[in-house]
Amino acid sequence: MPDVKHFDPDAVLEQVEHLFWRRGAATTGIAEVVAATGLSRSSLYATYGGKQELYAKALRRYVERRSEPMFRALAADGRGLPAVAAFFDALIEARCTGEYAGWGCMAANAHAEPAGPQVRDLLGRHHGMLRAALRAALETAGDQLRPGLDLDATAESLTLLAYGVNVRSRAGADAAALRRGVTAALDALRPTAL
Repeated sequence: MPDVKHFDPDAVLEQVEHLFWRRGAATTGIAEVVAATGLSRSSLYATYGGKQELYAKALRRYVERRSEPMFRALAADGRGLPAVAAFFDALIEARCTGEYAGWGCMAANAHAEPAGPQVRDLLGRHHGMLRAALRAALETAGDQLRPGLDLDATAESLTLLAYGVNVRSRAGADAAALRRGVTAALDALRPTAL
């Protein structure tokens, strides 16, 4: 007879996601995961695999439930540069206030840690989706952008800016300072006044 799980695997994965997001994978030991979830090591390993597999599953959950909906909304927005500005405003708000203030972005945080192939693939996917969403928003911007702007390079630059906002917010940067930096970057994309 198969072993019956007496816990909700997704609810536990959410706890683990929060733990790794807040503390990072490199500094979080399996003993802390056991303490946070109340599960035994054997239950964790049987359900999720080792620590690296567990981290990859938690990161995948984060990307699918937190990042992807924001990226889809940005790509579908249709307002051009105002959509990009609203995306950054929401990002700064989420990173600097509320329950997850100071945690940064789990995907951005993961870039600073050693990573196996599963995590590297997830990070590449995350980066590609963010860049594609920003590129889609820029495509709809039309005359909101200065002529001749390389949209691919600009989307990459804005993607890197988003990672910078995430990293700086984790380090305690002031929301107003982050907004000023984003405003300056977006202003540089606009046509120059005559």
